[in-house]
Amino acid sequence: MFGQIAELLVRTAFGLIIYLALARFFMQAFRAPFRNPVGQFVMALTDWAVMPLRRVVPTFRGYDLPSLVLAWLATFVQLAVLFSLAGGGLATGGSLLLLGSLFELVRSCLHLGMFVVIVQVIISWVSPYAPLAPVFDALTRPLYGVFRRFIPPIGNIDLSPLFVVLVLQILLIALDNTPRLLLTSMR
Repeated sequence: MFGQIAELLVRTAFGLIIYLALARFFMQAFRAPFRNPVGQFVMALTDWAVMPLRRVVPTFRGYDLPSLVLAWLATFVQLAVLFSLAGGGLATGGSLLLLGSLFELVRSCLHLGMFVVIVQVIISWVSPYAPLAPVFDALTRPLYGVFRRFIPPIGNIDLSPLFVVLVLQILLIALDNTPRLLLTSMR
Protein backbone atom coordinates (compact mmCIF):
# COMPACT_ATOMS: atom_id res chain seq x y z
CA MET A 1 0.00 0.00 0.00
CA PHE A 2 2.74 2.48 0.93
CA GLY A 3 4.62 1.58 -2.25
CA GLN A 4 1.59 2.48 -4.33
CA ILE A 5 1.19 5.77 -2.48
CA ALA A 6 4.85 6.59 -3.01
CA GLU A 7 4.57 5.72 -6.71
CA LEU A 8 1.49 7.94 -7.05
CA LEU A 9 3.27 10.87 -5.41
CA VAL A 10 6.40 10.43 -7.54
CA ARG A 11 4.40 10.17 -10.78
CA THR A 12 2.30 13.22 -9.86
CA ALA A 13 5.20 15.46 -8.88
CA PHE A 14 7.45 14.56 -11.80
CA GLY A 15 4.53 14.34 -14.23
CA LEU A 16 3.65 17.96 -13.50
CA ILE A 17 7.20 19.05 -14.31
CA ILE A 18 7.37 16.86 -17.42
CA TYR A 19 4.10 18.05 -18.93
CA LEU A 20 4.75 21.71 -18.11
CA ALA A 21 8.22 21.56 -19.67
CA LEU A 22 6.81 19.87 -22.77
CA ALA A 23 4.02 22.44 -22.94
CA ARG A 24 6.60 25.22 -22.78
CA PHE A 25 8.64 23.58 -25.53
CA PHE A 26 5.66 23.11 -27.85
CA MET A 27 4.20 26.53 -27.11
CA GLN A 28 7.47 28.13 -28.18
CA ALA A 29 7.93 25.76 -31.14
CA PHE A 30 4.44 26.47 -32.50
CA ARG A 31 4.59 30.18 -31.61
CA ALA A 32 1.62 30.02 -29.26
CA PRO A 33 0.95 33.26 -27.37
CA PHE A 34 2.26 33.38 -23.81
CA ARG A 35 0.22 36.42 -22.71
CA ASN A 36 -2.64 34.41 -21.27
CA PRO A 37 -3.28 32.44 -18.08
CA VAL A 38 -1.95 29.16 -19.49
CA GLY A 39 1.26 30.72 -20.82
CA GLN A 40 1.89 32.61 -17.59
CA PHE A 41 1.25 29.47 -15.54
CA VAL A 42 3.64 27.40 -17.64
CA MET A 43 6.35 30.08 -17.51
CA ALA A 44 5.99 30.64 -13.76
CA LEU A 45 6.28 26.94 -12.92
CA THR A 46 9.17 26.13 -15.26
CA ASP A 47 11.40 29.23 -15.10
CA TRP A 48 13.18 27.97 -11.97
CA ALA A 49 14.68 25.06 -13.94
CA VAL A 50 14.74 26.29 -17.54
CA MET A 51 16.66 29.50 -16.86
CA PRO A 52 19.69 27.75 -15.30
CA LEU A 53 19.62 25.13 -18.07
CA ARG A 54 19.87 27.90 -20.67
CA ARG A 55 23.42 28.56 -19.48
CA VAL A 56 24.37 25.00 -20.40
CA VAL A 57 21.96 24.04 -23.20
CA PRO A 58 21.50 26.62 -25.97
CA THR A 59 18.38 27.06 -28.05
CA PHE A 60 18.62 25.61 -31.53
CA ARG A 61 16.98 27.31 -34.53
CA GLY A 62 14.27 28.81 -32.39
CA TYR A 63 13.53 25.61 -30.49
CA ASP A 64 13.70 25.84 -26.72
CA LEU A 65 15.96 22.85 -26.07
CA PRO A 66 16.40 23.64 -22.35
CA SER A 67 12.67 22.95 -21.85
CA LEU A 68 12.99 19.67 -23.71
CA VAL A 69 16.09 18.72 -21.70
CA LEU A 70 14.22 19.55 -18.49
CA ALA A 71 11.38 17.24 -19.54
CA TRP A 72 13.84 14.45 -20.34
CA LEU A 73 15.78 14.91 -17.08
CA ALA A 74 12.55 14.87 -15.07
CA THR A 75 11.48 11.71 -16.89
CA PHE A 76 14.84 10.07 -16.22
CA VAL A 77 14.78 10.97 -12.51
CA GLN A 78 11.16 9.83 -12.23
CA LEU A 79 12.02 6.43 -13.70
CA ALA A 80 15.13 6.16 -11.51
CA VAL A 81 13.11 6.88 -8.36
CA LEU A 82 10.38 4.43 -9.38
CA PHE A 83 13.00 1.82 -10.24
CA SER A 84 14.68 2.24 -6.85
CA LEU A 85 11.30 2.10 -5.07
CA ALA A 86 10.68 -1.22 -6.82
CA GLY A 87 13.99 -2.52 -5.43
CA GLY A 88 16.16 -2.16 -8.53
CA GLY A 89 19.71 -0.89 -8.47
CA LEU A 90 20.72 2.01 -10.69
CA ALA A 91 24.02 0.34 -11.61
CA THR A 92 22.26 -2.60 -13.25
CA GLY A 93 19.46 -0.61 -14.91
CA GLY A 94 21.23 2.61 -15.94
CA SER A 95 21.22 2.03 -19.69
CA LEU A 96 17.67 0.72 -19.56
CA LEU A 97 16.66 3.88 -17.70
CA LEU A 98 18.17 6.05 -20.44
CA LEU A 99 16.26 4.21 -23.16
CA GLY A 100 13.12 3.99 -21.03
CA SER A 101 13.18 7.71 -20.32
CA LEU A 102 13.26 8.44 -24.06
CA PHE A 103 10.26 6.18 -24.62
CA GLU A 104 8.42 7.78 -21.70
CA LEU A 105 9.20 11.27 -23.02
CA VAL A 106 7.72 10.40 -26.42
CA ARG A 107 4.72 8.84 -24.68
CA SER A 108 4.26 12.04 -22.67
CA CYS A 109 4.39 14.10 -25.87
CA LEU A 110 1.67 11.94 -27.41
CA HIS A 111 -0.52 12.19 -24.29
CA LEU A 112 -0.03 15.96 -24.20
CA GLY A 113 -1.02 16.12 -27.87
CA MET A 114 -4.26 14.24 -27.20
CA PHE A 115 -5.04 16.45 -24.21
CA VAL A 116 -4.48 19.63 -26.23
CA VAL A 117 -6.68 18.37 -29.10
CA ILE A 118 -9.52 17.42 -26.75
CA VAL A 119 -9.37 20.75 -24.91
CA GLN A 120 -9.25 22.66 -28.21
CA VAL A 121 -12.32 20.81 -29.50
CA ILE A 122 -14.25 21.53 -26.30
CA ILE A 123 -13.25 25.21 -26.37
CA SER A 124 -14.29 25.49 -30.03
CA TRP A 125 -17.72 24.11 -29.18
CA VAL A 126 -18.34 25.97 -25.92
CA SER A 127 -16.61 29.33 -26.33
CA PRO A 128 -14.56 29.80 -29.50
CA TYR A 129 -13.58 33.36 -28.51
CA ALA A 130 -12.31 32.49 -25.04
CA PRO A 131 -8.92 33.95 -24.04
CA LEU A 132 -7.37 30.47 -24.11
CA ALA A 133 -8.61 29.64 -27.62
CA PRO A 134 -5.60 31.18 -29.45
CA VAL A 135 -3.18 29.08 -27.38
CA PHE A 136 -4.86 25.77 -28.12
CA ASP A 137 -5.48 26.79 -31.73
CA ALA A 138 -1.76 27.52 -32.21
CA LEU A 139 -0.82 24.18 -30.64
CA THR A 140 -3.24 22.14 -32.75
CA ARG A 141 -3.04 23.95 -36.09
CA PRO A 142 0.10 22.05 -37.26
CA LEU A 143 -1.47 18.73 -36.30
CA TYR A 144 -4.76 19.49 -38.02
CA GLY A 145 -3.06 20.89 -41.12
CA VAL A 146 -1.81 17.47 -42.16
CA PHE A 147 -5.35 16.09 -42.33
CA ARG A 148 -7.09 19.25 -43.55
CA ARG A 149 -5.16 18.95 -46.82
CA PHE A 150 -6.81 15.63 -47.61
CA ILE A 151 -10.10 15.65 -45.69
CA PRO A 152 -12.43 18.60 -46.27
CA PRO A 153 -15.04 19.57 -43.67
CA ILE A 154 -18.17 17.46 -44.00
CA GLY A 155 -21.32 19.50 -43.39
CA ASN A 156 -19.20 22.27 -41.80
CA ILE A 157 -17.77 19.74 -39.33
CA ASP A 158 -13.98 19.45 -39.25
CA LEU A 159 -13.01 15.82 -38.71
CA SER A 160 -9.26 16.46 -38.47
CA PRO A 161 -9.26 16.37 -34.61
CA LEU A 162 -10.72 12.88 -34.77
CA PHE A 163 -7.98 11.72 -37.13
CA VAL A 164 -5.26 13.38 -35.04
CA VAL A 165 -6.43 11.55 -31.90
CA LEU A 166 -6.68 8.31 -33.88
CA VAL A 167 -3.09 8.65 -35.19
CA LEU A 168 -1.81 9.58 -31.72
CA GLN A 169 -3.50 6.47 -30.29
CA ILE A 170 -1.93 4.31 -33.01
CA LEU A 171 1.48 5.81 -32.23
CA LEU A 172 0.97 5.06 -28.52
CA ILE A 173 0.14 1.44 -29.32
CA ALA A 174 3.22 1.15 -31.52
CA LEU A 175 5.36 2.78 -28.83
CA ASP A 176 4.05 0.40 -26.18
CA ASN A 177 4.93 -2.60 -28.35
CA THR A 178 8.37 -1.37 -29.45
CA PRO A 179 10.32 -2.56 -26.36
CA ARG A 180 8.71 -5.98 -26.64
CA LEU A 181 9.64 -6.20 -30.33
CA LEU A 182 13.22 -5.13 -29.56
CA LEU A 183 13.57 -7.78 -26.88
CA THR A 184 12.25 -10.56 -29.11
CA SER A 185 14.53 -9.57 -31.98
CA MET A 186 17.57 -9.70 -29.66
CA ARG A 187 16.95 -13.37 -28.78
